[in-house]
Amino acid sequence: MKPKLLFLQTQDYTFWSHRLPFARAALAAGYEVVVAAHEGAHGELIRAEGMRLIPLPWKRSGVNPFSELSMVRRICRLYADERPDVVHQVTAKPILYGTFAAALAGVPAVVNTFTGLGFVFISEGLKARVLRKAVSAALRLALSRRGSRTIFQNKDDLALFVGGGLVPSRRAVLVRGSGVDVWRFGPKREPAGVPLVVLPARMLWDKGVGEFVEAARLLRAKGVSARFALVGDADAENPAAVPPGKLAAWKAEGAVEWWGQRSDMSDVYAQAAVVCLPSYREGLPKSLMEAASCGRPMVATDVPGCREVVAHEETGLLVPVRDAAALAAALERLLGDAALRARMGAAARKLAVTAFAEEIVVGQTLGVYRDLLKGAANEY
Repeated sequence: MKPKLLFLQTQDYTFWSHRLPFARAALAAGYEVVVAAHEGAHGELIRAEGMRLIPLPWKRSGVNPFSELSMVRRICRLYADERPDVVHQVTAKPILYGTFAAALAGVPAVVNTFTGLGFVFISEGLKARVLRKAVSAALRLALSRRGSRTIFQNKDDLALFVGGGLVPSRRAVLVRGSGVDVWRFGPKREPAGVPLVVLPARMLWDKGVGEFVEAARLLRAKGVSARFALVGDADAENPAAVPPGKLAAWKAEGAVEWWGQRSDMSDVYAQAAVVCLPSYREGLPKSLMEAASCGRPMVATDVPGCREVVAHEETGLLVPVRDAAALAAALERLLGDAALRARMGAAARKLAVTAFAEEIVVGQTLGVYRDLLKGAANEY
């Protein structure tokens, strides 16, 4: 009988963009694969891969206790009905709700993945500070569960959780990101003409979008010849979302271009001279892994996640967080030195192939599944 693997996450599009290679590899290894997520535009694509999709009405930013309790009950029923052998839960809400459901349903193996620390851990606003204490206490219980492993995408997050007592070290695993298809995202010659700087991300303040726009203004004021493009959609459910009106205003001002969501990211990187991500904190950004695989030099903030891909003066330049002037200076340096861009781009490509290739991270993750299924009965 095939072992059943169930992915629990909030959105079908994040499963499609980040977990699909893991699910395909699991199918090839003989697993039955079930995906439980909010169904949007990618539902039929997931089903066409030979996986079952079970729609869930997630509200990622919801804090209404009645609706959240209803979601917990729904997940408990889901796990009791499906009886999966392994559940792979991605991001904080699915981890918290799913671990409770897994305990009730007797799921033998639970894998959790933090793709970043998110609004609750990054923001210093009152709402985030209040939620942080409650979420930390709940995670401490959830991540110590027998038969579980928690995957972290960078060394800093792993050390923070282990050092803070949120997860026992024996249950923590480092897997560097969700991987990148190094053949699809292959290196191409930088195009001639006015160089393009791209920021590929959801349009959130904590992705450094505001600092990027201010850096573009500073460089334009200095007469630096370059284009600056924001590539990504607004995320209305995230408290840190940049309002669409603000994005439209920046575009109308001429400081930056806003390209919106793109499905052809390999072509986007091929057009770029530099890729930029001035984020406040990351898990391990897929955008930077893809840019590195395409042989593009990068400018990013010196924060967890970003510095896993951007080695300062090797694959790109690191700058302080929330510092538009430093960001502008780093971009100006790269824009003015084609030889430096080429050298850093070649080093970035080498790093992507040796550290972030899909087959590496997928193999490590399937190894976690196998080890848990073999040893769950002996967990302590």
